[in-house]
Amino acid sequence: GGAVRAAVTVARRSAARSGPAPAAPRNRLRPGPARAGSRDSVWKMPSRKFADGEVVMGRWPGSVLYYEVQVTSYDDVAHLYTVKYKDGTELALKESDIRSQSSFKHRKSQSSSSSPSRRSNTRSRSRSRSPGRPAKGRRRSASQSREHKDDKKKTIQETSLALPVLVLFKPSENNTKRYNGEPESTEKNDTSCIILEQKLKPDLEIKRVLEQYSLRPRKDDKKKEEIYSEKKTFLAIKPIEKVPTKTKELEFGGRIGTFMLMLLLPATVLYLLLLCKQDDPSLLNFPPLPALESLWEGKVFGIFLLWFFLQAVFYLLPIGKVVEGLPLSSGRKLEYRINGFYAFLLTAAAIGILLYFQFELHYLYDHFMQFAVSAAVFSLALSIYLYVRSLKAPEEELAPGGNSGYFIYDFFTGHELNPRIGSFDLKYFCELRPGLIGWVVINLAMLLAEMKIHNLSVPSLSMILVNSFQFLYVVDALWNEEAVLTTMDITHDGFGFMLAFGDLVWVPFVYSLQAFYLVGHPTTITWPVAVAITVLNCVGYYIFRSANSQKNNFRRNPADPKLANLKFIPTATGKGLLVTGWWGFVRHPNYLGDIIMALAWSLPCGFNHILPYFYVIYFICLLVHREARDEHHCKQKYGLAWERYCQRVPYRIFPYIY
Repeated sequence: GGAVRAAVTVARRSAARSGPAPAAPRNRLRPGPARAGSRDSVWKMPSRKFADGEVVMGRWPGSVLYYEVQVTSYDDVAHLYTVKYKDGTELALKESDIRSQSSFKHRKSQSSSSSPSRRSNTRSRSRSRSPGRPAKGRRRSASQSREHKDDKKKTIQETSLALPVLVLFKPSENNTKRYNGEPESTEKNDTSCIILEQKLKPDLEIKRVLEQYSLRPRKDDKKKEEIYSEKKTFLAIKPIEKVPTKTKELEFGGRIGTFMLMLLLPATVLYLLLLCKQDDPSLLNFPPLPALESLWEGKVFGIFLLWFFLQAVFYLLPIGKVVEGLPLSSGRKLEYRINGFYAFLLTAAAIGILLYFQFELHYLYDHFMQFAVSAAVFSLALSIYLYVRSLKAPEEELAPGGNSGYFIYDFFTGHELNPRIGSFDLKYFCELRPGLIGWVVINLAMLLAEMKIHNLSVPSLSMILVNSFQFLYVVDALWNEEAVLTTMDITHDGFGFMLAFGDLVWVPFVYSLQAFYLVGHPTTITWPVAVAITVLNCVGYYIFRSANSQKNNFRRNPADPKLANLKFIPTATGKGLLVTGWWGFVRHPNYLGDIIMALAWSLPCGFNHILPYFYVIYFICLLVHREARDEHHCKQKYGLAWERYCQRVPYRIFPYIY
């Protein structure tokens, strides 16, 4: 009876105690330093609990896994700790997701309490056993003579406040046997314990103490223990709330840089197209600005809208397979219909019908500037719509690189990652359909315009090469449409002005610059030169396609026997970094192939002007910048594994140069 009264008194006092947190008992499982004083003392949570350089246990976001990490910095504004895992991965964690190492000491489940009152002649009982189940044996303490009432009360308090800790053991996720030729230390994930800490409410603590010391029948105790276990289970599987992530590192020059790009990109397109119309298209010969009314025509805008929605209809056709994209931050995978090549065939059939009925396709050449302006206006309107709808999008659907809180920056980079109208994915549709297929149609229009203007029965050899090379590139992209799902545009960048303008304006009207240039500035090349240029393009295409195929096949099925000869460095994410094949030659062999092809597209235009080489110059700058972005993201994602990969593969794009 005295034990029951003491237990109830202590439990009620513990439940009614006010303050940030109760004073922790001597053998507590709750992490954090205990304050000296009586059991009724209250300790205050410091503003910063863990110091820089301190080794603690950090919870992996979205899971219940705790790993050994080192605190590197603390954000006083966001109240987030930046911690570094053993593999080099750096993450920002809340203080509630961090525990001290001392709190992870595993308590033996069958050991009795070390306090004197538990060392009496009563049966010892494990914390994990139900209160109604007796222990298998008795234990006697050698210090029974030193027992007194205060010790008993402290013992009951410890029993009522002790929180159960479940310790599970899980093998390392990285399979070291699959790593070929690298030290074992780069593959291991040393932390192997999973810890779940369950906090019980005060009323549950009171019931728990009563059940431990009550003399009720075993059947009643067993039923109550089952109810208690169900409550524990419910608490354990409570979903973990995710902290909204804000974009901290701004790219493209931040707010000022993105604002300038929004003005510079349309001006660059306008300048290039006006320059191509000049008799002397040198960069120093600045073309006169046209009248504003000459840049807009309602009929042209209507044709552009018809083209856009025709491609949308082709996209919605129930043909082609449906595949899943990469997992989102929420773990969900979006579905995509792969029918770009079929859309290309349907478009080719539609163009063939127009030519059969003698539709003058060179109308595109005559109104090329108006089409570019129409596409720019449409992309701006689309960007405004995308940003407005993104304001109502859930936090988990926002782009990791476009959630800075700054209007201009988020508008440019894209605030929402995968904006959809039902199953219609706007970003994925614009990535390959209207602009890329439109590029081929524009090239064909330029070929027909050259024949009409210069009274040719067949196109020039230069025009044939440019059309053939770029036609192969577009068909390859549509045939391997599924590969675009793993690119940075889809997985990281939001859909804003940058991608909308790039897909609908920059790609069709700047990438076709060589064909547009050849209409007004015909260039004659010999067959040997044409053969040499063709060989160069084939080399670039072979590097580009084989490197991408090697990467995509490895991502789909690393255990494929056909890839058994490939060596890779395993990472903490479960993915591998290839160190053989093309990816052991340079870090971005696909970029190398892209640049070689870009050079081959410009060479048929001769060397009279640098304007046709704008594409290859721009493309080198673009890919060098994208490579820098890739490096930054990969270093954050893969940590030490990426550093080892960079040691094995020192050259980024150009072997022995860069």
